[in-house]
Amino acid sequence: MGNILSVCHAVEMAGGDIVMCTSADQIGGVERIILPGVGAFGDCMRNLRERGLVDALNRLVLEQKIPILGICLGMQVMAKRGFEGGEYDGLGWFEADVVRLVPNDASLRVPQIGWNDVTFQRDCELFGGLPEAPDLYFVHSYYMRCERRENVIATCDYGGTVTAAVGKDNIVATQFHPEKSQDYGLKIIRNFLSWQP
Repeated sequence: MGNILSVCHAVEMAGGDIVMCTSADQIGGVERIILPGVGAFGDCMRNLRERGLVDALNRLVLEQKIPILGICLGMQVMAKRGFEGGEYDGLGWFEADVVRLVPNDASLRVPQIGWNDVTFQRDCELFGGLPEAPDLYFVHSYYMRCERRENVIATCDYGGTVTAAVGKDNIVATQFHPEKSQDYGLKIIRNFLSWQP
């Protein structure tokens, strides 16, 4: 999960304390969870299973209702399935598939790398205090295609509408990288740290 150090740095800048957990026995007692990730869907799920983190995350997030923020691949594995290099089961928290990004505009490259305007639900606390359509930083070749539109809390346009963030209950997740999105990203992380779902 290659963005862990930059996520840790951003959380510290936002005023949070960090416990980095790599196994199930380290994760108990946390107040909030951030699930980062860079890489492939199948590899990420295999690592989570091998470390016993799937059961731990299900217990903490679904039963104990601990707030969680997924970032990039950490968001994607919250879907029921991913199709990156094959078909893989995800955590299944969202009725969604993770599919390859195919822009309608042939001039747009995949992966999408760089800044893009994000349109978000104005009443979503994760985006509180942000201006309309803030620029946020993306690096991805796949995106979450949600079956339930009410779970999509932000989108961007990249040769078509792309899911930029999802949310329900105590779960929020972003396809963009708040830890790389400068002041707006830090604001999103601060909002998550104070969020009371």
